Amino acid sequence: MPVLSQPALHPVYPVRTPRLLLRPLTASDVDALLAYRSRPDVCRYVPFEPMTREAVNERLATLWANHGLTDEGQALTLGIEIAGTGRLIGDAVLFWHSRLHGAGEIGYVLHPDHTGHGYATEAASALLGLGFEQLGLHRIVARIDERNEPSAQVARRLGMRQEARLVHNELFKGEWSTELDFAMLAEEWTAYHGTN
Repeated sequence: MPVLSQPALHPVYPVRTPRLLLRPLTASDVDALLAYRSRPDVCRYVPFEPMTREAVNERLATLWANHGLTDEGQALTLGIEIAGTGRLIGDAVLFWHSRLHGAGEIGYVLHPDHTGHGYATEAASALLGLGFEQLGLHRIVARIDERNEPSAQVARRLGMRQEARLVHNELFKGEWSTELDFAMLAEEWTAYHGTN
């Protein structure tokens, strides 16, 4: 069985894209995080409820305190900052699900004022690059509620292929949710992005 070529991920921060800086979240980000993570419309199709200041502070001290990935079962959440302004507009996450299978997952959430500009695609592409090029993952997925068409469009723009449509597979926030599963393999990333 193939194994990951690198046992851990320790990015150099900030991770730069053409317009964005991806970086660890800090206590100074609380107000910016609350500006979108407390909104019901933002939380509609993601696996968390609108957050309070206390909930954001707790995550900053626990789940979001990782600045790298050292083993499966961990997640790396990075703030999405506009490079030119220093404004935090969202966050993106890379999950490391399995060392044996080289499996990961990405997710992303943005403040609605900053959607429609390609920022989510740019940030998620950077996470795919970290997962494939630095961590050595074999396969990365994105699981999206079918009603969240803008998020599905991000996955398609990334070059991920839709592999499944799971009809009413989960009781999600009081109603049945149909899940779209997108995936990309390391060799597809290389072919799609022209990397070595």
